[in-house]
Amino acid sequence: MAEILIIDDHDSMREGLELLLRRRGHRTSSADGGKRGLELLRERAADLVITDLKMAPMDGIEVLRQVRQMAPETDVLVITAYGSIERAVEAMKLGAADFITKPFSSEEFAVKVDRLLADRTERERLRSENVALRVENTYLREEVEARYGEIVGGSPAMEKVFRWIDRVARSDSTVMIYGESGTGKELVARAIHARSARGAGPFIRVNCGALSESLLDSELFGHEKGAFTGAERRRRGRFELAHGGTLFLDEVSTISQTTQVRLLRVLQEREIERVGGEETIPVDVRIITATNTSAQQLLGNENFRDDLFYRLHVVPITLPALRERKEDISLLVRHFVAKLRDRTGSRVTGISDEALERLTVYDWPGNVRELENVIERALVLADGGLIEEHDLPFLPHTEGAAAAASVPVGGLDLNAAVEGLEERLLRQALALAKGVKAEAARLLGIKPSALYYKLEKYGIEA
Repeated sequence: MAEILIIDDHDSMREGLELLLRRRGHRTSSADGGKRGLELLRERAADLVITDLKMAPMDGIEVLRQVRQMAPETDVLVITAYGSIERAVEAMKLGAADFITKPFSSEEFAVKVDRLLADRTERERLRSENVALRVENTYLREEVEARYGEIVGGSPAMEKVFRWIDRVARSDSTVMIYGESGTGKELVARAIHARSARGAGPFIRVNCGALSESLLDSELFGHEKGAFTGAERRRRGRFELAHGGTLFLDEVSTISQTTQVRLLRVLQEREIERVGGEETIPVDVRIITATNTSAQQLLGNENFRDDLFYRLHVVPITLPALRERKEDISLLVRHFVAKLRDRTGSRVTGISDEALERLTVYDWPGNVRELENVIERALVLADGGLIEEHDLPFLPHTEGAAAAASVPVGGLDLNAAVEGLEERLLRQALALAKGVKAEAARLLGIKPSALYYKLEKYGIEA
């Protein structure tokens, strides 16, 4: 049983939440505005404060600020309207424990509250064992940011994505996320999971493209002792570990046809068999998959089964490339500056208009992931309080690239020009992939063997 304070200027919402929480055994108090709510908090401590963001004259952000000052041990859950994700992100940065977007079901609300109270109980247990509370709080903030903080955008394209996240989170349907590398497919999968009725359960990720067929089978389905050389003990697979939660299969288009057959059976029967085993194990798992190929390419791929495609392509979500939503670049830059300042030891608080224009005209083949890498490097280079254009020497000039692609009056050495461009793209892909050659090959659309050949050709070490 917990002490919970509800602050909301809508009578029906406030009374409904209070009734729901009392039925679940909690003690509640409520206020129709921020000022009265803070007065109640001074009179009686609360384990959790639930406040609407949009109120007058004192809004939820100000309530959050004062609660954090007055009662730093009290968690705050903020309620936000659809389309106000940016405000919710602001609240998270100010110390809110979580947020929930209207409209929401009573089940979704109950899951959120239960998780926050469970986290609070765990923190108190750790404190009683003399474990540093600061470490626990850091962990919780990182968990929240991993689920919500990275999805930033206010463009029409991203608003459409947010609408899809809200819709599919209410169901248990299989989701296929399409998008280029670096667009944030895993973040969307995490957001769907976090907003779903399974949000309190595990979220398990498997990068299908990084594993061979035999390793992927063992990773997904587990194996029995002695199933193959090196299998010295029984091992549970990711399907079992994800029981009651969500399994995210990234780069699903890369799996072998043998594994496709096994995956199709799991989708149909909702049960698995470990590699080398005979026992049938039921699993309760929601499947979310992702691929950097389009639906048309995947359906036309002779190595990918049509029946599996239709099983996975129940609810498709397509993420826009960053070049298709350049109006979000300023928001993303502010987000990454705030996120990366401490890591880089930078004094930067913003970006100049000239530098922002430079970022906006670039087409971002590596999408949001590339932008984050660029901002991190700029923070390391910048000396002042703003990122300036000269802090982006590694970013290609769009106009300069066009000029370099033209034929000068005196002619040129075509082979040398092509090789020079190829070498620059190889180095850029490796930088985006943080030295992971398989990822660099995918960014360039070539086989890993071709990448190795080209790296050796140009003497590039990675």
